[in-house]
Amino acid sequence: MPEIASDIKDISLSDKGQARIEWALNEMPVIRNLMERFSRERPLEGVRMSGCLHITTETANLARVLILGGADLVLCASNPLSTQDDVAAALVAHYQIPTFAVKGEDNQRYYQHINAALDHCPQLTMDDGADLVSEMHKNRKELLNNMLGGTEETTTGVIRLRAMAREGALKYPIIAVNDAMTKHLFDNRYGTGQSTIDGIVRATNILLAGKVFTVAGYGWCGRGIAMRAKGLGANVIIAEVDPIRALEAVMDGYRVMPVLEASALSDFIVTATGDKHVIDQSHFEVMKDGCVLANSGHFNVEINIPALVKMAVSKQQPREYVHKYRLPSGHTICLLAEGRLVNLVAAEGHPSAVMDMSFANQALCAVFLYTHKETLENKVLPVPVEIDHVIAQLKLKAMNTRIDTLTEEQTSYLSSWQEGT
Repeated sequence: MPEIASDIKDISLSDKGQARIEWALNEMPVIRNLMERFSRERPLEGVRMSGCLHITTETANLARVLILGGADLVLCASNPLSTQDDVAAALVAHYQIPTFAVKGEDNQRYYQHINAALDHCPQLTMDDGADLVSEMHKNRKELLNNMLGGTEETTTGVIRLRAMAREGALKYPIIAVNDAMTKHLFDNRYGTGQSTIDGIVRATNILLAGKVFTVAGYGWCGRGIAMRAKGLGANVIIAEVDPIRALEAVMDGYRVMPVLEASALSDFIVTATGDKHVIDQSHFEVMKDGCVLANSGHFNVEINIPALVKMAVSKQQPREYVHKYRLPSGHTICLLAEGRLVNLVAAEGHPSAVMDMSFANQALCAVFLYTHKETLENKVLPVPVEIDHVIAQLKLKAMNTRIDTLTEEQTSYLSSWQEGT
C-alpha cells in the first residue's frame, strides 16, 4: 500500500483511534444509513474534496461516508487545539485518508495544513469556521476556477461567508449547514450545551452548583449552555446585545444584564457570541477573584487574551487546560483552553448522537451541490428543506419514534382559504 500523505502526531495511535471511531458510530444511526446508501449509489464518484473540520471521531465517520460515496478526500484541522491525535492516525492508517492535523500545532503549521488540503485542488470544500474558504479566496485564487461548491458547519463561518457574499467576494456557492433545523436546533443547543459544561468540568473539577455562571450570547449555543448550567444548580446570568434574545432569556427565567455588571458577580463566564473582545480589559478589572473564563465560540478572539496577558503580573498553570493570571490587585483570573473552544480542547466535542444529524447534512448537501452544480449562484445558500426533513425522519426512525401524517382532508384544509367559522 502506498504511503498516505499526511502530517499527524503519531501513527501508532491508530488502533486506539479506530476503536473510538467505531464507538462513536454506535450513536450515529443516520450516518450508518448514509454509509449503506452512499456505498451503493456512489454519488460523489471521483469528486475531489477538501475538508477543514475538527478532527474528531464523528468527523471520521463523516469522512467514511464521503469515501464510500466515491469522493477523493483530504482533511485538515479547523482549530489548532481540537484535533484528536488518535483519530488523525486512524484516518491515515485504517481509512487511507490524507490528514493534516496535530493537536497543539502553532499558527504557522495550522496554515501549512490548510494549504496542504488546498494543494488537493478541491472541487468541493467542507469548512468549519471558513478558514479554508478564506485562505483560498485570499491566497490561492488560482484554485477558484475548479470550485463547484462548499458547505459551512458553524455559526462563525456562516457570518464570515455572508460578509464575503455582501461584498461580492464569494466566488462559489456555499450551503450554510449551520442553518439547517436538524443542525442548529440540536447540535448548537444540546451538543454545545453538554460539551461546553463537560469541558469546563473536566478542566477545573469545580462544582457548578451554587455558583454564578454568566453566558455571553443567547443564540442557540448560549441557550444550550445556560440550560445545562442551570440544570447543574448554577445561578445563571445572560448577557446579550439583541433585545429580543435578551427578552427571551428573561422569560426563560434568567437574570439579564451587561457583561460589565455580570463580571463583578460571576464565578464562571462563558462566551458564545461569534464576536470579538466580548470580554475585555474593563471586564478583567472588575472580575471576582478566581473567576473562570471559557470560550465556546469558534475563534479565541471573544476574550481579549493579549489584554489579559499585558495586565497580568504573573501566570501559572495549575492544571492541564487552566492558566491562572494574577492581576496587580491580587485577584486571579483562570482562562481555560487558551481561550479556544473549551468543549473540544478540554473535552471531546459534541456527543455523537447530535453530530449524526449535523454530518448527515454535510454529506447530503455535498451531493446536492455536485448534482446541481450548473444552476447554483455564488451565494450562501440554505440547506434544502427536503434534506432537513429526510434527516429528521431517519433520526426519528432510529429512535423508534413514530409521528402522525396528515389525511387528504387535512392537507386540503391547510392549503385552502375557503373554509372558515
